[in-house]
Amino acid sequence: MSDTKERIKCLIIGSGPAGYAAAIYAARADLKPVMYTGMEPGGQLTTTTEVDNYPGYPDGVDGTKMMEDFKKQAERFDTDVRFGLATKVDFSDKKGGLHKVTIDGSTVIEAETVIISTGATAKYLGLESEQRLKGGGVSACATCDGFFYKAQDVLVVGGGDTAAEEATFLAKLCKKVTLIVRRDVMRASKAMQHRVNNTKNLEVLYHTELEEVLGDKVVEGVRVINNQSGKKQEIAVTGVFLAIGHKPNTELFKGILEMDKTGYLITKGKSTKTVKPGVFAAGDVQDKEYRQAVTAAGTGCMAALDAERYLAALEN
Repeated sequence: MSDTKERIKCLIIGSGPAGYAAAIYAARADLKPVMYTGMEPGGQLTTTTEVDNYPGYPDGVDGTKMMEDFKKQAERFDTDVRFGLATKVDFSDKKGGLHKVTIDGSTVIEAETVIISTGATAKYLGLESEQRLKGGGVSACATCDGFFYKAQDVLVVGGGDTAAEEATFLAKLCKKVTLIVRRDVMRASKAMQHRVNNTKNLEVLYHTELEEVLGDKVVEGVRVINNQSGKKQEIAVTGVFLAIGHKPNTELFKGILEMDKTGYLITKGKSTKTVKPGVFAAGDVQDKEYRQAVTAAGTGCMAALDAERYLAALEN
């Protein structure tokens, strides 16, 4: 049973670069957006110690600090940023219909437009040492953090196209890359496997799994185990990159919005429009190709513009 009900023009579900960029543009368009941050305000970037590739930060910036800057800018234009989690949605099928979103199981927001920016979560192995050293040498994004490991030895975990792509990317920067694959063959496409095999400073260890990340405050090495022989070995590396996939945070929208087979929201053409009129999706929740802060922010801008144009069309 809902305790309270509120009606607004624009609701943003989720924070991070996409959500905050959407908030900035929506607020400047006088849509008076309300944002619910979710349980991890700022999203994935708050787990990144240094963001070095976002325009406007010539000396790099701490991920949490960057998200605080985004939040301050959104609030400067009177975005109402609230801590809370969307727990239920009821999206109208009619153009101009109100969308109902329940927050924390009690508050119902009736919104003319909804922007979904709930992001995606990188998959981890669940090792205590892996979690402890996240941001201290353990990363789930080679294109984000690879620059910091120039001329160093690193390890990549995974056997699919993403792992192959990240390993070959890192090989251009690093002294040596070790790729561990738990099976006897990679799941990556033949083209990507050829690229891996033709990279001289990239070694592949099959039937191998990560047992522990070594180090106190930063990564100093790993202990791996051959899952056939049981033989263990330690490898000296300064970086560990997990490339075992991402999970879009779309459970709430199953059976309501159109998704691909892996759960990413599908948007129409080059827009951020979903199958429901007045509902838009931005950032990693609908982008499994790029997954960068700058591209997420770009789609956040697009979503706000799409929402503004949608409302304007209703008035005409």
